[in-house]
Amino acid sequence: MLSITDIYTLYLTHSVICTDTRNITENCIFFCLKGENFNGNTFAHQALENGASFVIVDEKEYVLNNKCIYVKNSLDTLQKLAQCHRAHLNIPIIGITGSNGKTTTKELINTILSSQYNVFATYGNLNNHIGVPLSLLSINKDVEIAIIEMGANHPHEIAFLCSLALPTMGLITNIGKAHLEGFHTINTIIETKTALYKSVKQRNGQLFVNNDDSLLLNYAYGSLLITYGKNNKADYKGELLSDELFCKVLLPTTNTIISTQLIGNYNFYNIMAAIAVGRYFNISLQNIQTSLATYKPTNSRSQILYIGTNTIILDAYNANPSSMEVALYNFASLKSKNKIIILGDMKELGIASEEEHQQIVNLINKLDFSEVFLVGPEFKKTHNQGMQIFESYEEASTFISLKKPQDSMILIKGSRTMKMERFLEII
Repeated sequence: MLSITDIYTLYLTHSVICTDTRNITENCIFFCLKGENFNGNTFAHQALENGASFVIVDEKEYVLNNKCIYVKNSLDTLQKLAQCHRAHLNIPIIGITGSNGKTTTKELINTILSSQYNVFATYGNLNNHIGVPLSLLSINKDVEIAIIEMGANHPHEIAFLCSLALPTMGLITNIGKAHLEGFHTINTIIETKTALYKSVKQRNGQLFVNNDDSLLLNYAYGSLLITYGKNNKADYKGELLSDELFCKVLLPTTNTIISTQLIGNYNFYNIMAAIAVGRYFNISLQNIQTSLATYKPTNSRSQILYIGTNTIILDAYNANPSSMEVALYNFASLKSKNKIIILGDMKELGIASEEEHQQIVNLINKLDFSEVFLVGPEFKKTHNQGMQIFESYEEASTFISLKKPQDSMILIKGSRTMKMERFLEII
């Protein structure tokens, strides 16, 4: 059985790691991982046929030849290999986590820093116990700064991911109600997320903290801090400027206006966080302006789409009570005679699901929308007034397609598993 050191030697000459046979590249190392409904070992032969140089298996019967390396646990080996590679990296590693906005903030920081540095940033949301190791193993010798996004849906997960990434800098966007099914309480979420601060503190690293968030400030106390926000005491102070649709920020100390293509006032702190990191790395304000002005959200993250006479805000990548609330408040503040919301269930809320969905319905009742369409079994359980509620996408799409909304502004939002982007096909 090869040691991690031996496998790392192989990695140095075969530095592409694959875990999906659909994405095999020539001369890669393929790790046979297991899931609830699959056994990656069964794909060992296919991986070799598709061009992999070596496969890592953890069941002896799948050792087909000398290109198959047997280990006790393939996932554990992948994680230890990532740790080994991280130990050889001597670059800033920025760890980012939070209940909402972490992927957007990561993308904004990446956009800004890439104007001057060779930057690696987590692809998509590969931010879990598999994604973080894969991200670390994608950092090559040309990278000058790495941005590693970390997600969590159960206690202690951020601490574990930090043990792999060893971040030298840290940023928590916020702490709210997300993945309650796994965490059960908000205190557990706080403890899990703030493990990033503890990890960075251990290395006397730099934290970037929202100065308007007393909770985060309290947990960051005693660290090297750079702060941002609306508060005059912040190292980087910003003011939110009114705009019909997109978020715009004024930096009063330099009288600089930052224009963006980001929808929603809730993106203010994501923007300010990115500015703070950019200035720390000596990115000029002009480059920051240009970077943020040209960045356009993709992948169903607060995308603006124009379909016929309708303006669509597609925010269907994910949803939790915190993000749903700010999205609704923001949408209600926009100027439009005909505002329609199409919301899907929020998942992974556990025993809190019924209460949290009811609270969203109660909030909707307080706000001014022309029409409300709620989709999913969790929303179906709620008590409401004058709202159209459907058990499934099929029911909702049939009804909404007959309505044929025109000259409307439409918010579409829900958890990833609800696949709310499907409604674009019928609007």
